[in-house]
This record gives sequence, C-alpha cells and structure tokens, in this order.
Amino acid sequence: MTRVFRSDYREKKGRDYPDPYPVECIKRVDRPTTRVNEDEVPRLDEREGGFNRTGRGDFGSQMQAEYKRFVPKHPLSGALVSIAGVLADVVDAPDGTKQVKVARNIIPQASSWSPMKPISAKKAPNTDDPEKMARHIKEVAYFLRADLIGICELPPYVVYSHRRPDGMPTELDHKYAIGILIDQDYRTSEATTGHDWISNSMSFLSYSTSGFIACVLADYIRRLGYPARAHHALNYQVAVPPILLWAGLGEMCRIGDIVLNPFLGPRFKAAVVTTDLPLTIDKPIDFGLQDFCNKCGKCARECPSGALTEGDKVMYNGYEKWPVDVEKCTRMRVGNKHGAGCGTCIKVCPWNKPYTPFHRTINWCIRNMPFARRIGIWADDLFGYGKPNKKNKWWLDLELVDDEFIVPRNND
Repeated sequence: MTRVFRSDYREKKGRDYPDPYPVECIKRVDRPTTRVNEDEVPRLDEREGGFNRTGRGDFGSQMQAEYKRFVPKHPLSGALVSIAGVLADVVDAPDGTKQVKVARNIIPQASSWSPMKPISAKKAPNTDDPEKMARHIKEVAYFLRADLIGICELPPYVVYSHRRPDGMPTELDHKYAIGILIDQDYRTSEATTGHDWISNSMSFLSYSTSGFIACVLADYIRRLGYPARAHHALNYQVAVPPILLWAGLGEMCRIGDIVLNPFLGPRFKAAVVTTDLPLTIDKPIDFGLQDFCNKCGKCARECPSGALTEGDKVMYNGYEKWPVDVEKCTRMRVGNKHGAGCGTCIKVCPWNKPYTPFHRTINWCIRNMPFARRIGIWADDLFGYGKPNKKNKWWLDLELVDDEFIVPRNND
C-alpha cells in the first residue's frame, strides 16, 4: 500500500491531528534551515521561468516547437493538462462575473451557467478564531483528498512582479498562504526510469489534483465571507517553493529550487490558496536535510542533463541554495526524445520511499541520527533503489506525432 489515509494514523495512540502523516514529530524552528535574507529577495517575473523562456524561443526554435507538444505528446499527460487548463479561469471571482458551465445531464437542477461566487457580503459565524479555522481548513483540504497541508504568512516577495503571458503587473496582498501537496504515486515512481513516457503524467496528476483542491478551497473561503485566490500550475501569481518552506512542508534540497518533504520526499507537486481568513501558521521544519544533501548528491550524479551540482550551496537572490542550470534542466524536460518530461532527480532521491513500517523506521533514524545518514545513502545504492522496477509498469509507451500515435522504439 502506497497511499496513506487519515484514518490509519490520526486516532492512534491518542493522536489528535488532522494530518495523515505524523507531522507533529518533526522538529519545528523559527526560521528555515537555509538562509533567507528577505530584504535581498527580489520579486520574480513569471515570464522568466524556464518553460516560459522556452516558449518564447530563448533556447532556440527547436525547443520552442517542442514546448507546444512536450506534454500532450503522450495521451495521458495530455488529458491531465487539459483538465488543469479548465481550472485556469476559476481561481478567483472577486466581482462575481466569472462563470462555470454546468452539464445539465450531471446536475439536472442546475442552470446552464452557474456563476463562481464572489466574496459573500457577510462573514459566516464562528470563523474568526485563527486556531479553529486553521484546523478546519486543513480538515477541508484533507476531505478533498490533499496529501499534506501547511499554512504560513504570505511573504510579499513571493508574489510575481508580472504575470504570464501578457506581462501585466501582479497585485496580491493577502495575509496567509495555504500550501497543498499531492503525491505523484510511489508505485508508478518505482516502475519508471524517471525520464520515460509517464514522467509528465506523474507531474500533471499532482498539478491537476492540487489545482482542483485549491480552486474548491478558495471558492469555499470566499463563500464564508473572506477573499481567497487559488494558485496552480496553469495560473500562478506566487512562487510556490518559499511558501512550502515557510509553511513547514519541507526543507530546500539539492534538487535545484525544490522543497523536499520528510514523508513524501520530492515526489509531489503543489498548489496554493492565498487568503485573509484568520489562520494560525505552521513553523518551518528541520529534519536534517541540509546535512543529508551535503553528504548525498545522488540526484546530481544521476541527472541525465547535468543540470544539478555535487558542489556546495551558494547565495542567490537572497536565498542559500544549491545551484541548478535552468537551461539544461528545461532542455531535458522539454526536448526529451525518449519520453515525456523528466523527473529523474525525484526518482533516484533516497527520500522517495513508500510509507511502510520498514521505511518509516529508516526515515526516523535518518531524521534523528546524523551518523545514520551516510549509512542510509550507502544502503540506498546497495539495495538498488532508484532503478526501475519494470514489473510494476502499467502505462502505454506512445507518442503523438503529426496527429498519429507511434510506439517509440527506444525507451531507455
């Protein structure tokens, strides 16, 4: 069993937490374990991300052409991104003018057009206690099938300066941010090479699911009488990793600008809801990841593009981080000729494990005993973790080329 359900853990040993994982066992700290100089962190232009630069031709005309097809060239990732696209226009409804079509054969009693709700004129009763509402919002998100939730104050510098694709300035002054994590599925991750035909589908499984949860949660909060906006893969106004860092959902790791969670590892994607609903916040966490990543470097050794480094951290834009070559990474993910996308770093990471009793024990040792980390890294290679387990492969290797599907010959 790879999926964790709340009923498995929340009532054990008198535990009284809404989370499906024992997040209360993770050490909380006042500041993230990597240095963040807030006054030096610039607001980023969303158009300057690797994929957006590819789409406008910064990495050449060939990559620009591949950008238009690198997700839909596989039928499953194409289906998933189309659903994420449907969610792109329902992230916010401050003036009540946005509408969502409702199929009459699914909801016969609904009108043909059901408007997204604006912020209710009156606040719902019993919604002004930050502690109670933080717990309630987490319960709602887990009810919607989120895997992990964290809350922080919204750092102003995470709001994009300009949005894609029109370059309009972004204005967002909400007080809180709610981070939503969705597991990309361990069983599939175990079977993949990390850069074959299922890679983009794993990403967009999490992108579309977290986007759905974020849109529903934001609409729910607006109906309670508070402003809220969803942010997901096809309509962000915020940079996600800093929010996850401050919300206690992980530490920065060697995989570029990625936050790694102690229970899911890097095997997730995230969405965010920003709001003014009163909420208590979660503190950042420390589970020894900086020391672990300093000793490991497996993601850098296995990266097919050479985008990751086995060297030391640097300060960049006010953050302490391990460098990543964005162009090399993007070229691999967009231009992969033997698959759809790439998540090799996620696949090979020693933190990418199922939540079994055995791996929970190893996880605890690595989090709490520094001497166990080198042993864990050595054992990860010794037992062959990071290599594909082909017996669990379930997907079809297909590529859409000129409106016709072909069966790829080389899948290595």
